[in-house]
Amino acid sequence: MHQTNEVAENVAKSLLQIKAVKLKPSDPFTWASGWKSPIYCDNRLTLSYPHIRTYIRQEFVKMINDEIGHIDVVVGVATGGIAIGALIAQDMGLPFAYVRSTAKEHGMHNQIEGVVESGQRVVVIEDLVSTGGSSLNAVEALRGVGANVKALIAIFDYGFDVAVKRFADAKCRKLSLSNYDALIEYALNSDYIKKDDVSKLKKWREDPENWK
Repeated sequence: MHQTNEVAENVAKSLLQIKAVKLKPSDPFTWASGWKSPIYCDNRLTLSYPHIRTYIRQEFVKMINDEIGHIDVVVGVATGGIAIGALIAQDMGLPFAYVRSTAKEHGMHNQIEGVVESGQRVVVIEDLVSTGGSSLNAVEALRGVGANVKALIAIFDYGFDVAVKRFADAKCRKLSLSNYDALIEYALNSDYIKKDDVSKLKKWREDPENWK
């Protein structure tokens, strides 16, 4: 776990307080993939709370400086990573670009919007990592133009086995400010959930596709 426990807890606390994360183990949500889920996460809501988005931005910058070192460009993943990525780039005095899920169908047909040049050291910003598919799609687009992707950093990471394997196979470092374990621990200690809910939440993370 690369993020400090204090940061992971603070971010989890903020996400729960503003309802960016909602936990309903007994009345699950349905994701676009069709998965039944006891959790729903929309980290874009953090942008509406200046003190929270400032804290997240500052902790991203600290993590980049402490864990990665020198980078040339900050790149956000559309759409959730664009705003926070731009704030981080502004804070660090660095260029910013973002990656679309697919190339534009008109104009220049860009998938990467902004200037990213071969050999540049890049950090990729995500709001959320679930299965890792969209995140690694962005990483591969950047590698396709010769960028040196040093890491992908997210506000929150579910920690699914499939994502861990995908990032390992892609040889891409993955970091996050907070994660599912920190969220469950804080939610239990703060009475957002009951002790009986913890086993349901952990079982979902082990096999989300077949969880009921």
